[in-house]
Amino acid sequence: MPVVVVANPKGGVGKSTLSTNIAGYYASRGHPVILGDTDPQQSARLWLGLRPPAARAIGTWDASADVITRPPRGTTHAVLDTPAGLQGWRMSDVFKLADKIIVPLQPSVFDIFATRSFLDKLAEHRHAAGAQIGIVGMRVDARTKAAEQLHHFVDTLGFPVLGYLRDTQNYIHLAAHGLTLFDVAPGRVARDLEQWQGICTWLDT
Repeated sequence: MPVVVVANPKGGVGKSTLSTNIAGYYASRGHPVILGDTDPQQSARLWLGLRPPAARAIGTWDASADVITRPPRGTTHAVLDTPAGLQGWRMSDVFKLADKIIVPLQPSVFDIFATRSFLDKLAEHRHAAGAQIGIVGMRVDARTKAAEQLHHFVDTLGFPVLGYLRDTQNYIHLAAHGLTLFDVAPGRVARDLEQWQGICTWLDT
């Protein structure tokens, strides 16, 4: 069972947006998928509570900041949303479960500096446990200097960049109804789905 962990010690970088949409992608492919949330704010769990009955099922993974159980039987894919400030034994426990780790990163000098040491720790984990690690740029406007700086930074990391997602209200409006890009007519979110192609290919690898 692939376990995808979405992690970054910086808050407000889009972890829950990525986590819910990854779960939505797996569900759209017909996979029995569960979504866990170790963030005390429980944003992903709240989102699951908003999900309409007619939408493709996404199960709840019973996980908390202090106790992370193994994914239950009967599911084939698992996604775990993690809190800001992830470190120490909690970070080690999360990483032990992970087959794939996605790090969302915003084009901000503060986000870049806050994430640098975390990425160094991820590199050590990758060599020890063999988890696949990928970077996703969040709320990126390609026309800005900040986006250019983000590109330069990720080029130094040695991790694959899975995609750059634009800043759009689509994610906010869909999340308010417990939905993802993969739950609505493709024509409504065509530009965003195009930006997800690299992420989806990596998830399926």
